[in-house]
Amino acid sequence: MTFQPASAIPRAATALLTTGLLLLGACGSTTAPSTTSAATTATAANAPAASPARTPPPRPLPALEMARYLGVWHQVALYPNRFQAQCLDSTTATYSRLDDGRLRVINRCRTARGMDEAEGVARPRDGAVVGADGWLRPASLEVSFLPAALRWTGIGWGRYDVLQLGPDGTWSLVSEPTREYLWVLSRTPTLDAAQWAAIETRLRAEGFDLQRLRREPAAAAAAR
Repeated sequence: MTFQPASAIPRAATALLTTGLLLLGACGSTTAPSTTSAATTATAANAPAASPARTPPPRPLPALEMARYLGVWHQVALYPNRFQAQCLDSTTATYSRLDDGRLRVINRCRTARGMDEAEGVARPRDGAVVGADGWLRPASLEVSFLPAALRWTGIGWGRYDVLQLGPDGTWSLVSEPTREYLWVLSRTPTLDAAQWAAIETRLRAEGFDLQRLRREPAAAAAAR
């Protein structure tokens, strides 16, 4: 639902969304830059071909109670990305239910020019269903910030998986199948040491690189 993933996409980033840059990893395969040396490459050329190791995608929650996920979430950490580069801090995502069953997503953040805001919609992704009990199974969504007239094309929808909810829904981990994007959301602007420890444990278990994770200024200051 969000679904943006939960981080704010300022209006200045709308052009990127319209060209499909929202969640690039979610819209197609991504290839990391090679750091292999020329000598290693030459050696590999003469070696038997080997099947590349495949890492299973991170696992979304098997079920998510949508009513508990609504409201305001603060972004407390993320993998830095291009479409949020202008956001300095105070990034939030607010989710509310629309009459047609989808979610309304309002993302806000502070930039050098003041507060900026973007509005989008989120819906269950392929294979995910919201049951009569209000639970999404599994916790897999897709979100678009494109104008409504363009959403029908299927372009610009980013994948949004809720991987984990903390006790009492105090924090949330959001990513997508390629692990290129990651957000840590919280009901409060900061988390305590025990909460960060639980978050890092789950992220390691799911194969995320914690060296890439950048905490929001307020969250980083509170952790010192």
